[in-house]
Amino acid sequence: MAAFIKMSGHYYDALSGDRLRLCYDLTPPAVRKYLDAEVRYILRTITANARVLELGCGYGRVLSALAPATCRLVGIDLSLSSLGHARRGLSHHAGFVGLVQMNALDLGFRAASFDLVCCPQNGISAFHVDQRRLILAAVRVAAPGGRVLFFSYADEFWPHRLEWFRIQAAHGLIGPIDEAATGNGTIACHDGFRATTVTPARFNELTRGIGTVVSVSVLEGASVVCDITV
Repeated sequence: MAAFIKMSGHYYDALSGDRLRLCYDLTPPAVRKYLDAEVRYILRTITANARVLELGCGYGRVLSALAPATCRLVGIDLSLSSLGHARRGLSHHAGFVGLVQMNALDLGFRAASFDLVCCPQNGISAFHVDQRRLILAAVRVAAPGGRVLFFSYADEFWPHRLEWFRIQAAHGLIGPIDEAATGNGTIACHDGFRATTVTPARFNELTRGIGTVVSVSVLEGASVVCDITV
């Protein structure tokens, strides 16, 4: 059963709930393949009794895919609307799913609480926070020997990513694309929205001195994976 815990604090709700779900319903085939590849990578790191935390769980897209693999899941997000969607979608899960309104930079969990902490689908950029602090916060709550996974878009995936954002803009989910300001991994919109990425070189800089083993790789020519063993 999914347990929903409301926490106080500011949260951004402009692209959440039904609107966020529509973003993913509109994915072209290449983007769907990319999203599925990330989920498969995460699933390969999970054991049956693993304690799993997802940062920025949204409406529960990834949590729903992970639920059959483990009995203990926790997802955090700033949007109450998205968390409500996640709760309804996971209400029949036999194990425990905790859904918490929480800032990923200020995780209210004890150190070493999770065997896996994951932040899929470019959350490290989408959160618009200090990325080194975000990684350190995730590592703090990971147990010794556990894994911390962050993902971003690979350079090779740029045409498919841009196509997806243009579809979102056409449906009014984000502002019109500012074509003159868009390029080199950054998508800019006329309403001020900006979507960036983290390159493999940047992941190596951000994780310097963190964890016992850090692996940065490109998954299926689409996703940059930063895999940290604590």
